[in-house]
Amino acid sequence: MNKHVVVVTEGGPHIWAIVNPLADRFGAVTVIHEAPESKKALILRRARKLGYISAIGQLGTMVLIRLGKRLFAGRAEGIVREARLDAAPRPGQSVIEVPSANAPEFLAAIERLKPAVVLLAGCRLLTRATLAAVPCPVLNYHAGITPKYRGMNGGYWALATGDAANFGTTVHLVDAGVDTGGVLHQVRGKPGPGDNISLYALRLAALSRGICLRAVEDAMQGRMAPKSPDLPSGQWYHPTLWFYLWTGLTKGVW
Repeated sequence: MNKHVVVVTEGGPHIWAIVNPLADRFGAVTVIHEAPESKKALILRRARKLGYISAIGQLGTMVLIRLGKRLFAGRAEGIVREARLDAAPRPGQSVIEVPSANAPEFLAAIERLKPAVVLLAGCRLLTRATLAAVPCPVLNYHAGITPKYRGMNGGYWALATGDAANFGTTVHLVDAGVDTGGVLHQVRGKPGPGDNISLYALRLAALSRGICLRAVEDAMQGRMAPKSPDLPSGQWYHPTLWFYLWTGLTKGVW
């Protein structure tokens, strides 16, 4: 049986914490690494949809998150040790660089590798044409409980809205929507003391190794059973900087 797995991502320690257990279980894992979308293009797209004030506020939080990753690097290392994460690329790991998951180079790589499963983990939304051209199951690891927390920062929004019971992650089938595909597996947990928006992705990845392994294995065995949880559906973005600061000061959710 073909057990080759492709993971498509923009990268990060939280993604390697999932890739490495997949490699341990299935052996052949290739990472297709796409170039991050420019912040200018992202903000302009958000501005067209949500307005410039909101988009600028979100940009402020994005900058804060990036600074936070440096400021809280020691705390991140503590999560890695505590959860026994393998959160760095291993020597010899196969990585293919592409400009975008929707670029011809991506489909050329899929054609060459002929994977059994493709797992998206922090990459662009696939276009309908790209998705239709991938000849194997396409799954998505999403750092949030869908459909309630689709989009960005699902763990943060669960905490910020007083819904800590839904601090968790989902692996779902990919369709043309934003995290709208049928749910395969979900897991819920709790943030650790001192966790914040710069650290939630790593904390959630620590919770999620098991469901990623199960979802990929289910896809290989042809035993996927997608379901639709009885939850409201909503798409979320980065919080604006002023909302983030207000929520931190008034609710202690950072």
